[in-house]
Amino acid sequence: MTTAFAERLHEPEPTLDRRLVAAVRHRLAESGHPPTAARVAEALRADGRVLGGSALLAVVTTLRSELAGCGPLEPLLALPDTTDVLVNAPDEVWLDRGRGLERTDVRFENPAEVRRLAQRLAAAAGRRLDDAHPWVDARLPDGTRLHAVLPPVAAGGSTCLSLRAVRHRALTLDGLVTAGSLSDDGAALLRRVVRAKASFLVTGGTGSGKTTLLAALLGATPPHERIVLAEDSAELAPDHPHVVRLEARPANQEGAGAVTLRDLVRQALRMRPDRLVVGEVRGAEVTDLLAALNTGHEGGCGTVHANAADDLPARLEALASSAGLDRLALHSQLSAAVDLVLHVARGPGAVRRLAAVHVLRQGPDGLVRTIPAALFDPAGTLLKGPGWSQLAALCARAEPATDPAGAVPAQPPPDRARSGSAAADTGSPRAGTPAPAAPAARYPEPAGEAAPADRPTSPAAAPPGTRRRGAVPPPHTTRPMHPARAGR
Repeated sequence: MTTAFAERLHEPEPTLDRRLVAAVRHRLAESGHPPTAARVAEALRADGRVLGGSALLAVVTTLRSELAGCGPLEPLLALPDTTDVLVNAPDEVWLDRGRGLERTDVRFENPAEVRRLAQRLAAAAGRRLDDAHPWVDARLPDGTRLHAVLPPVAAGGSTCLSLRAVRHRALTLDGLVTAGSLSDDGAALLRRVVRAKASFLVTGGTGSGKTTLLAALLGATPPHERIVLAEDSAELAPDHPHVVRLEARPANQEGAGAVTLRDLVRQALRMRPDRLVVGEVRGAEVTDLLAALNTGHEGGCGTVHANAADDLPARLEALASSAGLDRLALHSQLSAAVDLVLHVARGPGAVRRLAAVHVLRQGPDGLVRTIPAALFDPAGTLLKGPGWSQLAALCARAEPATDPAGAVPAQPPPDRARSGSAAADTGSPRAGTPAPAAPAARYPEPAGEAAPADRPTSPAAAPPGTRRRGAVPPPHTTRPMHPARAGR
């Protein structure tokens, strides 16, 4: 792997004297000036050296990457499709460009150089990384997510460094279709889920594309809605005109000043969100999110690490236990708060894709289970599952006459305003219930009575002593008061 300078100019990379670079770095550090071409040339002249144009530009690029960038890793992060850069040892650097990990030719001189790079990046993020605190998890100023572990915690004698590249342009649902992560049917289904303001959680393993899918779904939200994001580390960048971002903050050197994700969720509820989003649910904040979704905040969403959609209830149980919420209480909250589970996974060739959509049902024992509603094979073909009718009714809240994937017309949801059944309130269909032949009357006949075909419709035609249903009764006549009462 060559540097970005050599790749763009299609010429061999100049050989640099490391002592020369170190001398220029020392002079720039003393002066406090940035490593511009003019400052580097001035420092070289002060040492009695003059370089040609390409060599001078190579020194400038190297110093900029070492002083303000990611050093030898900068060209890898500059690639448009890079998602992760991993350093296991000075001679072992890996790259993920959405097709799985591949080893690169980038090399560090020794483990000390890797350690210096990790410590400098941690300092740029305002965090501490040394023997007393041998790991760090932070976000760099450009949005790149940093994680580093120093030896001896990192066995092998070398610092382990992980960088998660940030996407400056969020992918849309159409972009995911082009990338092969979604099929056309899957994109159409997700658009209807967003329009129906269904609450959902995106599950998957590490690096499976949860954040990318969530950002694309938020980008499909109507532009007049206000989205409030609460994240431990800012990664979501939806293409939406009205987004408010809140980011957690770690404690300082004295252990004070921490702002947790749970604090952010509580503050977000006071910011008039149309959609409340938790970037990654990983702790006690799950109780605040479920409580918020149970208090009228429709369309809320977030991501959760889980191996499969079926594992979501167990995963949330473990998270809620840290907040003191027992099992039955969690399942009651979950049943009322979350409508869907979207599971993403890596398919053949390590391509990230939407694998399944599950609905949630609460059993007689009070526990919630996920039911497959839509499954997608590696080719993206949509397969209907046992929960398809429930998913169709859910999407029909926004489009009553349309099936989620446009394949089979779904039954319209029952009228919530005049139905007291739980099935009508949640929009879930009841198996075996035929569709009504005609709309029900607003004022149905009493049980056991049938409306006669020749019922009169005019007060004048009504028989004496009868009153038309809905007519205003005649005023009562006033009888004279008894004489004994009149004298009181």
